[in-house]
Amino acid sequence: MTALWVMVIAAAASAATMLGGLAALSLRERLHLILGFSAGAVIAVAFFDLLPESLSLGAYPPRTVVAAAASGFFLYLLFDRLVSLQGIGANGGSWRGRIGAGSFSAHSLLDGFAIGIAFQAGQAIGFVVATAVLVHDFSDGLNTVNVVVRNGGERKTALAWLVVDALAPLVGAGLSLLIAPPRDILGLLLAGFSGFFLYIGASDLLPESQRAFPRLWTTIATLMGAGLLYLATQLAL
Repeated sequence: MTALWVMVIAAAASAATMLGGLAALSLRERLHLILGFSAGAVIAVAFFDLLPESLSLGAYPPRTVVAAAASGFFLYLLFDRLVSLQGIGANGGSWRGRIGAGSFSAHSLLDGFAIGIAFQAGQAIGFVVATAVLVHDFSDGLNTVNVVVRNGGERKTALAWLVVDALAPLVGAGLSLLIAPPRDILGLLLAGFSGFFLYIGASDLLPESQRAFPRLWTTIATLMGAGLLYLATQLAL
């Protein structure tokens, strides 16, 4: 019965991700608002979801968790600068988009994995974690599409990554039924991803949303994205 609940919730997370990505593709004329909302959501996921979850696992002292987050941030910075300097031909931007989308997909895989591990710990804990995953997976799809489009990716590339991101929770949930990783490794992974997301939101999505449309509504959209994710994580507690 536990396995059935895990896979049903993972399928719902997959559907929420697809809906978020399709919404981003259909609202291209409002891209500055979508980018602003995504920036707030990405940064909020790092601050209000991934980092607190890493700390709550208690496998390492807070300094170590924060160091892992900083390592994720600076590793992503290093990659971004290397791609920019080398150019990777004329496709440096599109590669940054793919790596960003890959990071969101890996996060979604961990989301699915977390659902399964939580249900193994107990049904009540499982439903709390599932609620947190479901309420922010819509934004995950939104962010995956936006990071590809923002870096010059075509619609078909964004759709392909959206499908990967949508399937990731199912894969993660399936893996959780087969293996159980050490809590310390999972905590460091979550912290590292929080660093990735802080970099993507603060240095990519947020500046781009304000570059061509430095409007009050863009800032409001950013605050709404952050506020919505904060509320979602609080309701899931």
